[in-house]
Order: sequence, then C-alpha cells, then structure tokens
Amino acid sequence: MIKRFIPLLLLIILSIPLVYQVTPYKVLKLKTFDALVTEQESSGNFTILNITEEDVEREGGYPFPRKRLAEIQVELLEAGAIGVGWVIAFPHPDRTGGDAEFAEALSYAPSVLPLFETTNGVYPKTTGTVIMGEDIGGYEVQGVLNNIPILSEYANEGIAVAQTDVDNLVRRLPLLMRTTDGWISAYGTEVLKVLLNSSTYIIKTNDNGLEEIIVQGLPPVPVDSLGRKWVSWVDTPQTTLQEMNVEDTFVFVGVTAGGVMPQLATPVGLLEPHKIQAALAESILIQDSPQIPDYALAVEVIIFLASIIAVWVFINNLGIVLGIALASSVMIATVMYGFYIIKQGMLIDVTWALISQFITGSTAFYLRFREQYKLRQLVKKQFGKYLDPRMVKRLQDNPELCQVNGNRVDCSIIFTDLRGFTSLSESVEPEMVTYIMNNVLDVQVQAANKFFGCTDKFIGDAGMFHWNTIIPQLDHHNLALQAAKEIEANIIELNKRFKAEGIPEIAIGVGVNSGVCIAGNFGATDRFAFSLIGDPCNVAARLESSTKVAGVGTLIGEETAKHSCYPLKELDPIEVKGKVKPLRVYTWDLN
Repeated sequence: MIKRFIPLLLLIILSIPLVYQVTPYKVLKLKTFDALVTEQESSGNFTILNITEEDVEREGGYPFPRKRLAEIQVELLEAGAIGVGWVIAFPHPDRTGGDAEFAEALSYAPSVLPLFETTNGVYPKTTGTVIMGEDIGGYEVQGVLNNIPILSEYANEGIAVAQTDVDNLVRRLPLLMRTTDGWISAYGTEVLKVLLNSSTYIIKTNDNGLEEIIVQGLPPVPVDSLGRKWVSWVDTPQTTLQEMNVEDTFVFVGVTAGGVMPQLATPVGLLEPHKIQAALAESILIQDSPQIPDYALAVEVIIFLASIIAVWVFINNLGIVLGIALASSVMIATVMYGFYIIKQGMLIDVTWALISQFITGSTAFYLRFREQYKLRQLVKKQFGKYLDPRMVKRLQDNPELCQVNGNRVDCSIIFTDLRGFTSLSESVEPEMVTYIMNNVLDVQVQAANKFFGCTDKFIGDAGMFHWNTIIPQLDHHNLALQAAKEIEANIIELNKRFKAEGIPEIAIGVGVNSGVCIAGNFGATDRFAFSLIGDPCNVAARLESSTKVAGVGTLIGEETAKHSCYPLKELDPIEVKGKVKPLRVYTWDLN
C-alpha cells in the first residue's frame, strides 16, 4: 500500500526546490548558466581605459586634479574617441579649482558621469520615457550620490549600479531604475542613448512587470520584470593613458590602481565598476544576448514533471536493461536540450530536472531491485529444497517461468523404493539404517539434479521426482529416463562402497511414467508443499511397485517410452490396481 504513494511523495519532495526556488538551487542554476553561456565578441564600439598604479605614481597620487582630468578628456578626443564615460564620482568640488576646466572639456563631446546608489533619498532629474502598458515593475533606487552641479550641467548621468545575485556575483543589471518621480538610466544604457542622440526611452510592460526597453535607434532589449539584462562579459579592448588606443570608440575611464575603486565579483572574476558598465553597454548591443524569459519557470516545471514521470515508468514497467536504457536516454535528451537552449541565449535551466531524474531513477531501480531480490529469495525459499541450484538460479533470473499455481502440465514422474527395507532395518543398528537411507536418497537426488529434475518428497525409503512441472522442459521424457539410468548407476557405485564398509547390498525399484497432471502448492492453510495430482502420477507409483513382479529394476510407462531416445524393450502387460486394462510397460533393452 505504501509503495503506491512513493512516486507521489517523491514528486512532491523533488518539486519543492524548483517551485520555491530555494537558494542552493538558485546558485546551482546560475553557475550552470555561467558555464554554458557563449562568450560574445566585442562590438568594437567601446574601449576601456584603465588608470593604473603607474599612472597614479606618475601623476603624483590620487585623486587627480580636475584640471588634469580635463586634459585627459581632450587628449582622448584628440586620439579619436567619440565620447568619454568617466566611471568616477565627483560629489565634491575640486580643491585646486579645476571644475570649470573639466566641465568645459566634458562639453566637447558626448560625456557620461556616474551616479552611485545610496540610501539618502536624493534623486537626480528623471529621464524621458514612454510606457507601453501599465506602469508597473522595475527596480527602485533609494537615492544616489549626486555629482557637483557644474559637472552635471555639461555631462549626461546614469546610475552605475552593480546588483548581485544570491551568490554575491554580478550577472544581471537594470537598464532603467525607478524613483519616486519617474525613471533614471543605468550608466551603460545612458551611454548608448547619448551616442544615438536619443531623448526618450520606450518601456514595454506586461502583467509581471517590465518586458522590453527600447533605446531609440536600437532593437528592443528583452528584460525581466525588474528591467534587468543578463550581462555578457565581453572582452572589450583595454588601453592606458600612455597608449590611448581609442580611435572611433566610446571610452570608459576607470581606476584599476589598488585601493581606489571597489572590485566587484562577477562570473569572470573581480572587476572594477567601469568594466562592468562597459560590459552592460556591450550586452545591450548584442542581439542574441542571453536572457531568462518570463516563461522559464513554466518550461522548467514541464521538463521536470515529464522527465521524472518517464524515468519512473520506464524503470518500473519495463525490463531492467530496457528501462535503464530508456531512462538514460531521457537524461541524455535533457542534457542536450539544456545545452542547446542556453547556447541559443535562452536561459532555461534543466539541472534540477537532471538531478531529480537521477534520484527518481535510483529510487525506482532500488525498489525494483529490492522487489526482484525478495522475489529471488522467495523462489529460493520455495524451491531450494526441490530443485538443483542451477534450476533455482534460472527461476530467480526468470520468475515468469515458474508454473506453480495449480497448472495442468504434461510431465514425467519417477517413483523409487528401497527393496527389503523392513528386513534390512531389523538386521542392522538404527544408526546404520539412517546412514544407509541418507546415502541411498542422496544418490537419487544427485541423479535427479544432474538432469534438472524436481525432488518432490521422500516417504520413508521411497522417493518422488518429476520434470516439466516448475519450469518448462520440452524434453522432459528423456530427462526423466536419463535420471533413472543415473539412479541405477549410482546405486551400483553405492553398493561397492557399502560392500567395502561391510554393509549389506541394497536394491531399488524405479517407476517412470509421463502424462498430464495438476502441479501446484497443495496442503492446509498453515502447512502446504509443492506436488502433483493426477493419474500419470499414480501409475508411476504402481510401476515402481510392479518392478519386483516384472523382475526388472526399472519399469517405464507407455507415454514415456514413445519419446525415449534409449532403446527399450516391451514387457508383458501388467495389471495394476485402479486400471481396468493391463498397462503396456517397458524396460531397458540391454542387447
């Protein structure tokens, strides 16, 4: 009863991390995206200029005077730059009085300054936006650190935000951010807006929040409900103040000298803010840049449900080899789909589906193995005393061969009996009787086992064996005859040993017959055993008892003789109890 609920319970437990997006699963999913997302080529529109340790030493320390920054701005423009983005905050006036010169230099070409996010509740002026849909969703800022007014007057501004995911890595950045008054551009977004000489953003929303952001002059950029874009960590060309390889590009200026700017953790290592904003600008220009679609969770749930149900059904309802093969195919197909879809830029995760498939498959395999093991043990318990170990092993491997539920079977039966047992038991000690009986029965069982017979029972000094009753044996007639021959040979060898031990020789009668009987477990509620019921079985017993009258060691019934591969000779018909007509009987033809 409990087994019936295991699949449902397993499904519920495995679905929890996926449905509730628990932190370890989120981390695993993000790490998978990091590993599989295709690295994109640089657009060629941007250059990163690093102010290095050597530059700081050469300039006499940091911060540089604003007058010197004005000179650098002019030098960059003279070197062919089409615009400059200073990813350095200027919240305070320059003590050396160079703010005017720097502001004038900023006005010579498109320039962008950063606004770093704080919680001071102070916001800059909003940017122009057109909203297609409900004004919902978006990432809300709590305030910014403004630049001094003279610089803000001559340069555009964008928020240089660097949000982190649950594992504290920067992967997704908002293109626009919401304030109490409207919307403000992210730094990388503002750069493109300035270069395209655009004045307005178009925001498309859906029921979940933001869906697309359009910078006039560029194709729509898909975003999540918070307006975030997955950042492609493009290897943007880098230069220095000494090289200034900036021709025909927009330059992102930042400080890499130690201890000046914070380094932020990303999937590609620690990066300074200007490199992160450059990557954001590059990502906006990449048409097939990766994204997590709104329907990602729905697809992940469908893959999860369909795949683990398939794995469970395959392993539980098909053969072990075929079931495992098909379950493995499901896992391989899931891996291939996950790899393909991520390479196409659609960040849909299949890692939890794969883990769940493995757990489901392992559980199903264990339950199936346990069931098979219990069945094998049951087979061994039921038939270990009846059959040769090779036949027990065959039944354990193929339980479907077992036919013990009262089936009609065409079988062959041997009955044996030790002649003169009563007089023998009176002439020797009781311990010797036990020794003799055990040896006589043992050599008979050996003969039956050798030819794959079933040892049914012993009744005193008599034994009963049969073929084609528990497992199919097409040549059961000759298997029984071979066993009868072997019993006679074993008794001859046993008598040689008895003679050497001073024990009287023994003789045995063997009756062999074939026909249709009922085979199954017979007995009372608390005590039963496997056996046969039917006239051929009774006739075999009568043949054994008639061997003394016929003067032979073995009597063979007519049905068995018809299929014999041994030369037989027919004896005179014999009359047996319960039969109107005499029976045709045979024995070995020794001529």
